[in-house]
Amino acid sequence: MNRTFSTLLFIFLSFGWTTPLLSEEIRLPDMSDSSGMILSPEQERILGQQLMRQFRRTLKIVDDQEIQAYVQSLGYRLLSHNSDNNGTPFTFFVINDPNINAFAAPGGHIGINTGLIQASQSEDELASVIAHEIAHITQRHLTRSIEKYQKLNIPNIAALIATLILSAQTGNPQLAQAAMMSAQAGALQAQLNFSRAHEYEADRVGMGTLAKAGYDPRGMPQFFERLQNASRYRSNPQEFLSTHPVTTSRIADSRNRAEQYPEKKGANSFDYELIRIKIQLMHENDPSKSIRNFSTLLEQKQYSNESAMRYGYTNALINNGQYKQARAQIKQLLSQDRERIAFIITKAKLDMAEQKYSDAQTELERGLKIYPYNAPLVYALVDTLMKTAGYKKAINLLQKQILHTPDIPELYNLLADAEGKFGHKYKAHEALAEYYYLNGETGSAIEHLKFARKEKNMDFYRASKLEARLKQFESEYAMERSN
Repeated sequence: MNRTFSTLLFIFLSFGWTTPLLSEEIRLPDMSDSSGMILSPEQERILGQQLMRQFRRTLKIVDDQEIQAYVQSLGYRLLSHNSDNNGTPFTFFVINDPNINAFAAPGGHIGINTGLIQASQSEDELASVIAHEIAHITQRHLTRSIEKYQKLNIPNIAALIATLILSAQTGNPQLAQAAMMSAQAGALQAQLNFSRAHEYEADRVGMGTLAKAGYDPRGMPQFFERLQNASRYRSNPQEFLSTHPVTTSRIADSRNRAEQYPEKKGANSFDYELIRIKIQLMHENDPSKSIRNFSTLLEQKQYSNESAMRYGYTNALINNGQYKQARAQIKQLLSQDRERIAFIITKAKLDMAEQKYSDAQTELERGLKIYPYNAPLVYALVDTLMKTAGYKKAINLLQKQILHTPDIPELYNLLADAEGKFGHKYKAHEALAEYYYLNGETGSAIEHLKFARKEKNMDFYRASKLEARLKQFESEYAMERSN
């Protein structure tokens, strides 16, 4: 089953006919009417916003902003060289899942599993997967597939779609087998897969985007072929191959296309090396084991980038409480590049571990002067300020960052913590309401707005804004609960 198209259908079925924004303001065409038009870009955008809230509620989205920032930067670089994008705003995010997979969803949302990042052996390979998913969206394969199946009985199959989606996400085939007891579900699953033409078109368009963005298009067939070879020794295929079927002819076709472009032999970006090491550390439960591994590789000079390897060694030392050794390592890294965000954050992390909060704050503020509104630096600085009761400064910093990046849930959670400790209880409840809403928990969001409404000294403008937001949440929640 293709996760991309099934996810789109699931969101359309589960929310398109229950959410007031869609049912009242946009009025989607009747899917049983063959004359109905396909989803417009605006309708896709709203579906995508709702979908993202569901992703945050059901998937283990990585909360490390350095990892998220890297994937977003890579995605935007590719997107800037895709001439077919009609202005769709894209969101690239990382899921903490060791399975090798990636998927696209309406509204320009593209999810990448940590397992896929780790499985890639070059940035060209990772970029090729993201370029492929971008092409599925810019070529409107999702909406073109919907147009083919406008006669689907939406209310009757919503539960079946939900079961199939859960099966794909969890890798639990029993869930799918239960759903497949219905002949209707069996017919539906056959309809969910992208056509062969769509996959070939996404390969072709994605390869062109790769070349224009400065990557080697050969990364695409290399990645496909390696996954296919590895899967020959597995009882079950890699998740990516299940959702993006790769045949020998498709690999040959992509390789032939790639050979038409000039070969580009460039080293992986430093950020690519750092992020793969960061994910490796995130998945490692034994810091002492990581220390031994990094130390051995450094001694034997088995690395493609010494600074990236030393970065991993430094963080492993910090995680294991070996601060003196870590101090020597980070000093060496900063002597090589004082403006590298990852090094600045690592230095502050070490300062924090040793309770040198003033030093950490100075280092992070230096970083923000170089990179204003950089989310990883803001997160780290807020953490430092909260340790020293710098609540007011943390609040100001978070409010400015939210204006710049309003759709990051954790920003509101941090703001709620700072407002609460500063004595602004109702503002804390308002921030928590936004946090829960973005995470798909509308009921909890409503409760926090009701707590905030009890504040007696709230000015008229803020009270009116709160009431409007509360009515919106209550309307959406009532429609959700009615089905």
